[in-house]
Amino acid sequence: MHAPDAAGTPLNWNLYRAAVVDIRFGDRAVRVSPRPRGTVGGFFPVPAGGGGATVHVITAWNPRGRTASDDANARAQHLLLDEVRLRGLTWWPAEGGDACGAHREESVAVVGLSDTAARDLGRRFGQDAVFAWTPDAWWVLACDTGAMAVSGWAASGRAPA
Repeated sequence: MHAPDAAGTPLNWNLYRAAVVDIRFGDRAVRVSPRPRGTVGGFFPVPAGGGGATVHVITAWNPRGRTASDDANARAQHLLLDEVRLRGLTWWPAEGGDACGAHREESVAVVGLSDTAARDLGRRFGQDAVFAWTPDAWWVLACDTGAMAVSGWAASGRAPA
């Protein structure tokens, strides 16, 4: 499915590799954090036998890694959500950012896209990378190149925001 490759990585690649994502599943929130490759633990939202489903995390905030205004980010995120809904995909609200919470970006966690389609959607909204969460790995996928990085993951419960 995926093959790790460091070639053609975006400028903020190491920040993306260290990022955490909070996903809200109704009244439950889960923080997905990268862990050493081969290490996984915690809640995965797609039932076992779900065909190897992948949860892709995509944002429309701060295209090309440049800080945009709150209004511009809100408009772009609204358009992304419209596209996800139009495609009839299963999705949950999410936020990605650094582990200490200093930088956060509204995102969407989506089931039903291929890696190529997720990268294409991220690229359409000016993103450097998207995340791919599978039962056995956490991936960072560059939108403009074939670059990708794999790690393990831990998903821990959090109070909903």
